Amino acid sequence: MSDMITADLVDLDLSADTKEAAARALAERMVSLGRVTDLEGFLADVAAREAQMPTGLDGGIGIPHCRSAHVTEPTLGFGRSSAGIDFGAPDGPADLIFLIAAPAGADDAHLTILSSLARQLMNSEFTDALRSAPDARTATALIRGEEAPAATAEGAGEDTAAASGAASADAAAGSTAQDTTAPAPAPAAVPAPAPAPGPAATAGTAAATAGTTAGTAEGTAAGTAEGTAVGGAEGADGGSGAGERPFRVVAVTSCPTGIAHTYMAAESLENAGREAGVEVVVETQGSAGFTRLDPAVIAAADGVIFAHDVPVRDKDRFAGKPTVDVGVKAGINRAAELIGEVRGKAERGEATSGAAPATPVERAGDSTEGYGTKLRKWLMSGVSYMVPFVAAGGLLIALGFAIGGYTVNKAPSVMDHFLWTQADSWGALLYQIGVVSFGFLVPVLAGYIAYGMADRPGLVPGFVGGAIALTINAGFLGGLVAGLVAGGVVMAIQRVRIPAALRGIMPVVVIPLISSAIVGFLMFVVIGKPIASAQKGMTDWLNGLTGTNAILLGALLGLMMCFDLGGPVNKVAYTFATAGIAVASPSDSAMKIMAAVMAAGMVPPLAMALATTVRGRLFTRTERENGKAAWVLGASFISEGAIPFAAADPLRVIPSAMVGGALTGALSMTFGATLRAPHGGIFVVPLIGNPFFYLIAIAAGVCVTTALVVVLKGMRKQAPEATGAGADPSAGPATAAREAEHTVAA
Repeated sequence: MSDMITADLVDLDLSADTKEAAARALAERMVSLGRVTDLEGFLADVAAREAQMPTGLDGGIGIPHCRSAHVTEPTLGFGRSSAGIDFGAPDGPADLIFLIAAPAGADDAHLTILSSLARQLMNSEFTDALRSAPDARTATALIRGEEAPAATAEGAGEDTAAASGAASADAAAGSTAQDTTAPAPAPAAVPAPAPAPGPAATAGTAAATAGTTAGTAEGTAAGTAEGTAVGGAEGADGGSGAGERPFRVVAVTSCPTGIAHTYMAAESLENAGREAGVEVVVETQGSAGFTRLDPAVIAAADGVIFAHDVPVRDKDRFAGKPTVDVGVKAGINRAAELIGEVRGKAERGEATSGAAPATPVERAGDSTEGYGTKLRKWLMSGVSYMVPFVAAGGLLIALGFAIGGYTVNKAPSVMDHFLWTQADSWGALLYQIGVVSFGFLVPVLAGYIAYGMADRPGLVPGFVGGAIALTINAGFLGGLVAGLVAGGVVMAIQRVRIPAALRGIMPVVVIPLISSAIVGFLMFVVIGKPIASAQKGMTDWLNGLTGTNAILLGALLGLMMCFDLGGPVNKVAYTFATAGIAVASPSDSAMKIMAAVMAAGMVPPLAMALATTVRGRLFTRTERENGKAAWVLGASFISEGAIPFAAADPLRVIPSAMVGGALTGALSMTFGATLRAPHGGIFVVPLIGNPFFYLIAIAAGVCVTTALVVVLKGMRKQAPEATGAGADPSAGPATAAREAEHTVAA
């Protein structure tokens, strides 16, 4: 740790009042020491990590952190704020702020040291010592592990010995009889220290692991098991009786960066387990890699806790056990509650029937989310898997028409007639491949909605339900309903208590069989016909849209495309349009809708690119760089190219984009532009009906959005510049205010 933090990286009088300003203040110290090469680029990476999940923790701690290509060596900055800074923690502002900067290719040794720091933050003695540190050198020594925090009166000698790593196994065994306080943090150079499991178990652990260091969680697991044999099972379960086996939990923790939250959740779970008399062994899947839990430990476990924000690796190892699945911050803040929850599931026999790699909506299982949030994530799961089929199939169909003409849909099968030298044959080949790809849209949509709800067991009934939706002409709506029904049926089956002997065949035999039969019955006999009638009514309504109604629809779709820039509302509009052309002979109205949707989706990134070009001084350097990329993204119909601008200034960017998008959608419908391809941007302009006026519609929307953004940002900039006139000229007040306000642009 000594090479990661120095007194120059410590600010005990941090005056920042926002998390962005705090990160900037500590990052500037790193820049001055040559540890960060690009301040704005690094802060953009910090902001991007912060956007994934707030880094504030209970107990007044903020740990902004990231991996960045702008970091030359692993670095830790520390700031102490007297007023407190809001980092999004449930219990209020943070007064201890740690800025962790890891290079993009940081070595495992340094990351292990950072994980050790994360564990120390869960120790109140360590944080109290930092709050009372009189100067930067003392705080630096505490963080490095060169100076132990003051121990409690009951066991000062024992804790100090533990902190220094010099106590012998016999001394540790004897000290536990009188020392019942939380153990002092291990020195920072010892990676990932694990707390002792309990008073009597500690004695057994010491005897079993004499001559070794207290290090990794894996070592703790082995030592605890050995200690139970030597010291008695009553020690491991908190004195519940020599004849009783303690409740055993295995856990996996992970976070997007894998530096801080991963190890803090592990420490919190282990501490809560010790207090509850429960054996907890944690596998930390962090940036420094991970060591898989011993299969014997998993087999002996009574329950499983997943506290993670990235997919659990090799998740199928934990199949068939009672499982609690939450985000990593729940593992830090609600550890005792999670242990109680998994114990309750075990007592009720609620074991999972199987496990699979994480789905895009695995977080939907978090108990803190409402049903509306879960439903949105389930639907987005299906749409996200469907979109590649839409793009591939739609572009192939469009190319088929471009090469073979608009009669290519009547060409015979290329298996019966294909001439290598004829363009028509190649056009027919591309068209027929695209049609086959489009045939998967509804089944994939339904299958992965069910997958988002119930993991892998939901795939079979979801695909079956989606295929039935096509068979009965229930179309896109039928696929949505089939996916939700399939996921619900599988979730209901998974809640049924199953004998242990049958758990192994549940996910591969029993669940697919029963759920497919139920979903098939419901789709064919109960709900299929009403949905098919609704689908036909909607199609007929679209085909009959003319004049003012069509223009209003174009404006509405344009608003939706620009509201959340690739989010759920955007995807609803896009899926609505692609469903209309996902047939062999789409109607003219459906192709007009597709054209309006794609045109509107191109407006936000193109407008942001133009705005950074014509009025660059209104944007930060990072935003100007993003503007260059936005030209290409917008031209390619990738609305997400405007997200960095919307994230930095949503109240000005998003309304401006919506106005321009609505105008473009309405003009496209007015001009009668049509589009057979579901993607491609300007690269499929030759396939667009009425292409000249189509481009005019896009240009109009881009110009309107650009003008609105420039005007709104220009009005905002007057105040900071006027205010800064009388400030310290050496600080560059107007520039500093502008740069600080845009730190989150990334």
